[in-house]
Amino acid sequence: MNQRNLKEFESIFYPRSISVVGASQDKWKFGTKYLQALVESGFKGELYPINPHEVEILGLKTYPKLISIPGAVDYVIVSIPARSMLALFDDCIAKGVKVVQIFTAGFRETGEEEGRDLEKEMVKKAKEGNFRIIGPNCIGVYSPAHCMPFGPMHFKANAGSVGFISHSGGVAGHIIEEGVRRGICFSKVVSFGNGCDLDNCDYLEYLAYDSETKIVGAYLEGAKDSRRLLKLVKEISKIKPISIWKGGRTPAGSQTAASHSGSLAGSDIIWKAALRQAGVVKVETHEELIDTILAFQYLSRFKGNSVAVIAGLYGAGGGACVASSDACTSLGLEVPPFSEETRAELKAILPRAGSIFRNPLDMGSVGGILNILSKTIELVLAESLIDILIIQVPVDFLMGLNSVKAFHDTIDIIINFKNIQNKPIIALSPHGSFFTERLEFEKRLYDAGIPAYPTFERAAKAIVNVSWFYRFHEQREL
Repeated sequence: MNQRNLKEFESIFYPRSISVVGASQDKWKFGTKYLQALVESGFKGELYPINPHEVEILGLKTYPKLISIPGAVDYVIVSIPARSMLALFDDCIAKGVKVVQIFTAGFRETGEEEGRDLEKEMVKKAKEGNFRIIGPNCIGVYSPAHCMPFGPMHFKANAGSVGFISHSGGVAGHIIEEGVRRGICFSKVVSFGNGCDLDNCDYLEYLAYDSETKIVGAYLEGAKDSRRLLKLVKEISKIKPISIWKGGRTPAGSQTAASHSGSLAGSDIIWKAALRQAGVVKVETHEELIDTILAFQYLSRFKGNSVAVIAGLYGAGGGACVASSDACTSLGLEVPPFSEETRAELKAILPRAGSIFRNPLDMGSVGGILNILSKTIELVLAESLIDILIIQVPVDFLMGLNSVKAFHDTIDIIINFKNIQNKPIIALSPHGSFFTERLEFEKRLYDAGIPAYPTFERAAKAIVNVSWFYRFHEQREL
């Protein structure tokens, strides 16, 4: 990526001024929602609402046309009918705008010639005016370090190291929302819809160069230039973890992708093989994408394949041991037996009745005795064959059988072991009735750098994905 292109992306993620075309007094209009989110997020640049029928919107002086604005305009958000787009582009040319992000739909994705022709004319005018287009048919950009919200959605979150791109604004919104709740910190996110000008390759190339982005994720429905895309993600995977969820992998999904963002999805078998050869983690669902990004953020350069599981802290450990064995081994993880020495020491502190002294370990419902819990974790982590520990903490059982103090002390013990030794720890946090307490439990773990998952299957899959990525690239380097 040359310096000119890098400069263009500075105006995308760090604009000094934003104009919202289509804002009004109607709080339900998307133009107004965009403007309100910018105000609430504390965007520090200049904001210019455009509406020929208003003098002021949300306390901001409003202008009848883009060319009426006295100052420079870097970034324009558009929420007006598609038929008005070309006239607006003429104003963008006259004003010297750098980026136009189009929320409006009704273009190539309709499958009609009129929509395709309109996109072509917009691209032609953008080249004439030397500005770039995000979209159309998209939510746009999320740049938390620059106080730029994701379209009309205002997330209170710190900036971080995860860059994400998406054909779909809805998918991107859900990824940000769940990601923020689960401790993922984003550097930059962009939903680019039809991508008539800048497309997936352009954004991925920028994220490869962006020093703030250490992990890359993507939801893609197709590619204009699949050769360029595959070459690019292969190069990215050498320097940054990258995970891609490919939409449109079934015939029905492929048809929907064409109607959604005008994308040609292509064969899922070919995509899967090509991405794997490129060293990219290809995921199949929204949940797997979030889970994998979370693991990349917290399990830095993890290459191990041997797992220990501790269950039964507060009851219901036998079934959990069976389920965790099935989940881990079916995905290719190893669950090695504990040494005879470790088993003997466990038998000395855990009750014979109700306990399972192998791996996975059922503590026989004595995890509430905190010194026993601490000693058990210590013994398991000391096993030389173990690379990573999954510890199941059923918050419902904990809250039902113990005190609030025991709840917090249990979290403290897990966090302490994360801090005093090097083996990664993952928490298994099943969903249940104590919703608020579970979120509190998970947040404290995320803040301490410990990922949490609701099921053994999801935890095991995330471990497998991260381990595969680092082992793949380690072998490539040999």
